[in-house]
Amino acid sequence: MEKLVRSIRTDMADESRVVGAGAQTRAPLGDFGDGVRAERDGDEEVSITRVHVLSPQGEQTVGKPMGSYITLDIPKIRERSRDLYEKSCRMLARELEQLVHLDKKDTVLVVGLGNWNVTADALGPKVAQYVLVTRHIYEYLPKEVDDTERPVCAISPGVLGITGIETGHIVKGIVDNVKPALVIAVDALASRSMNRVNASIQLADTGIAPGSGVGNKRAALTRETLGVPVIAIGVPTVVDAATMASDTLDLILDSMMEQAGPGSEFYKTLSQIDRDDKYRMIIELLEPYSGNLVVTPKDTDETVEYLSKLVANGINMALHENIGPEDVDRFLQ
Repeated sequence: MEKLVRSIRTDMADESRVVGAGAQTRAPLGDFGDGVRAERDGDEEVSITRVHVLSPQGEQTVGKPMGSYITLDIPKIRERSRDLYEKSCRMLARELEQLVHLDKKDTVLVVGLGNWNVTADALGPKVAQYVLVTRHIYEYLPKEVDDTERPVCAISPGVLGITGIETGHIVKGIVDNVKPALVIAVDALASRSMNRVNASIQLADTGIAPGSGVGNKRAALTRETLGVPVIAIGVPTVVDAATMASDTLDLILDSMMEQAGPGSEFYKTLSQIDRDDKYRMIIELLEPYSGNLVVTPKDTDETVEYLSKLVANGINMALHENIGPEDVDRFLQ
């Protein structure tokens, strides 16, 4: 199990083999009995999967630290429906509120991780751009502050290749000076499923390792490294080439099995193929040619812009009491 989790590139907690096996149904997934509990919520438009890693054994099963991981799947988000957009903002805000445990005037720092020069990695900086920041108003114009607003600040620290400084060191310095009660880190992720690229949002109360979505993991941003709680929000914007090849072969095999029929010898032969072994073999075969290749859809620039506003709206609605569905996009300039 541990070998499989490590071999498949994914940042999504519910894409482990155990959780994924039950995630195809609408029923609650329940307690797996190995330190992992999962449940379903939402509806067909916005499906929610909550995975709770409860023990060191669960960490080995899922390949993630102990904590809660919440995934919103929005399969029709590409249709750009306004109603679905506002609904997604509300549901993201609701799930984020469940993870935020703050006093009314506690400061929150939003960190937009990623490289703004690379479209698929620009989600974090764009979200930081659209978040409603109010900390400076508290400091310089306190009489102008609405009692329902929270002190919020935001930063896009860039990446090591641009700044020459580890992102974790930059964020740590800001945290030490600003002293927020909570850090919300936003970054691009990688998914095991092509269907989830630019169509899912994951929240986690365990922090994040910048660059993990493009296979360039840096120092983690966690409670242990920063000294304050860290909530991570991510959108899978890339998938690796081996996953695309594997999923394509799965579709071909399923089609051939359907045509052959359950009673045929050919069907039995195809059904005995271990698809996990197939995936690992594809990785080995592609390595000399494509290396560590990840891909993203051709319309990623428009989609990342759209999703950045959605995530920023969810954060704004969760952190400020006076922002509701009727205010969606009001603060996006």
